[in-house]
Amino acid sequence: MSKFVRTSKYRHVFGKAFRNEDSYLGVKLTKTAWDSNYIKVNPQFIGLCWQTGGGGAVGIMPLSKTGRLSNVTLLSGHKGPVLDLDWNPFNDNLLATASEDCLVKIWNVPSSGLKELYNADDAVQTLSGHTRKVGTADFNPVANNVLATSATDYSVRIWDIEKGQETLHIPAVASGIIQSVAWNFNGSLLAEVSKDKKFRIIDPRTSQIAQESVGHEGVKGARCTWLGKKEVVFTVGFSKTSQRQFSIWDPKDISKPLVGPINIDSSAGMLMPFFDNDTNVLFLAGKGDGNIRYYEITDDKSIIYPLDEYKSNVPTKGMASLPKRGIDVKSNEIVRLYKVANDYIEPISFMVPRKADIFADDIFPDCASDEPALTSEEWLEGGNADPKTVSLAPSESDAQKEIKTKVFEPTPQKAPTGPANEAELREEYEKLKKRVAYLEAELVKKDARIKELETA
Repeated sequence: MSKFVRTSKYRHVFGKAFRNEDSYLGVKLTKTAWDSNYIKVNPQFIGLCWQTGGGGAVGIMPLSKTGRLSNVTLLSGHKGPVLDLDWNPFNDNLLATASEDCLVKIWNVPSSGLKELYNADDAVQTLSGHTRKVGTADFNPVANNVLATSATDYSVRIWDIEKGQETLHIPAVASGIIQSVAWNFNGSLLAEVSKDKKFRIIDPRTSQIAQESVGHEGVKGARCTWLGKKEVVFTVGFSKTSQRQFSIWDPKDISKPLVGPINIDSSAGMLMPFFDNDTNVLFLAGKGDGNIRYYEITDDKSIIYPLDEYKSNVPTKGMASLPKRGIDVKSNEIVRLYKVANDYIEPISFMVPRKADIFADDIFPDCASDEPALTSEEWLEGGNADPKTVSLAPSESDAQKEIKTKVFEPTPQKAPTGPANEAELREEYEKLKKRVAYLEAELVKKDARIKELETA
């Protein structure tokens, strides 16, 4: 009896790692225990959380300069390790860094003439407001210069990075450390998962939690991402028995998942999801192992189908996906992932095997462009729009195109410097003394309650 094989253009997608001379050798990945991807890429640069002797830094590497690295540019402006970073989707020169020092900094990285070291004074914007370490930073995919950050103060804040202002604040989002925050396709909603094992949908412009449900029940943490135009949410985490698993959710009703939870394996590392909206192919890379599983997302009842698996015996420490406008369509490359392993970064190209040399428009629809659909003001006023798109079809003019630096005119906002004189110092001292007294009283109450429960 013959077995039915599902028809798919991506059934034979395969992954191929770049050669050493086309990789980036000699990197120094941060040793912080914070669970993030540590790396972000765009068509011009790689940004990597970098290990330094003190404070926190990000290593900047031009995408075109491969092989053994020397004199890596460092953005060294934080007093604590950098925990997360993100490139502005509409300006390849703008990078946001989130740090353990409670600050978010915006850097304008020049396309040419990079210095070896940039310090705190070189940051074009300093965003202060979080009261504990900032763990995630994610740019809105539609609105220009809109950034979402989350911190271990359990809050999510929305910033206009050009004005240097906090525009929205969602306090007490979770009762545990927020581990992942993701924008939906049109940048109107956020998904969030945290250490309290909850999964939430947030409407940032009303500063409200639209929905909340129990997510993955394991203690090791979770991640989330939206599956593009499908408008469903994909989460990864662990079961009670420490099995790695995933679920798919309808954001209109997250009381139970549409699919799952489906167990994958018993490896200990976090899964990192990457979704390509143009091909509807989802990639799952595991920390601590070298394998990358990939699936196709469909509109039928089953939603998700496994395609294949890229295997490597070199453990993954971090990973990032190159925006679609940076891939090589001539080799039928649909996705390129950048894998951090030990002391190097290895690009991995996923390709559709085709014999034809002509542009394959069936696998390369128009992709998200580097032009915003909305201004930050339009988005704040309630505007919604899908991302603007651009054709990937190569043209004769592509070779002559020059990289143009986009204008960014920030209104600088510096971090608070503390009391300026003795009077202000005394005032601050009295405030802190009252705060300590309040916290001591709360501890007494909690101790009494613990004793009461122990004797009950």
